Amino acid sequence: MAPSQETRPTLSLKIGDRGELRLLCGDITRYPADAIVNAANSELEPGGGVCGAIHRKGGARIAEECRKIVRERGRVAPGAAATTTAGNLEAKYVIHAVGPVWRGGSAGESDALASCYRASVRIADDLNLHSIAFPAISTGIYGYPLDQASGAAIPALIEALREARRVALVSLVLFDESAFDAFARTARGQKNLQTGEPYEIAESSR
Repeated sequence: MAPSQETRPTLSLKIGDRGELRLLCGDITRYPADAIVNAANSELEPGGGVCGAIHRKGGARIAEECRKIVRERGRVAPGAAATTTAGNLEAKYVIHAVGPVWRGGSAGESDALASCYRASVRIADDLNLHSIAFPAISTGIYGYPLDQASGAAIPALIEALREARRVALVSLVLFDESAFDAFARTARGQKNLQTGEPYEIAESSR
């Protein structure tokens, strides 16, 4: 049986004077953030996993707006993101971030994965939002290994938080404890590039 939300581990890094990068296990469709990020495909079509859950719970309006984006702008390239309503979800927006398919690590996957995290935070910042929540992009059917994915995601999110004007809370809502453990290992190893010191960490145990 999966642990309850109250007993699941969490980890947070303090970034700068006001920023927080938070890691936890949970259901991103129920997470109370101003924007949640969909692990989207380039056609912005409803799919499986996180993408399917967001479309199912958010309702038809999300898919309608996705189709309009693709009609007007074309497919969304890996590393980029687009915004729609959140439909029936509690969030204000869904940001559809397109991650790369894992091809062994030598086809620019790390740069594209980092880019879609940074692009999503920039969009949220431009919308004057305070908080944004991500899944572990590309680690499902796109096959990106968790350790390598966390190595691209965590530094990109720290950089994006340091540069943000409005966004102060970035959460990674991970699908199980193996994903949490992989991302937490990477987060614990991060150092402030300005001081060389580790970030201040708050962590709850199982």
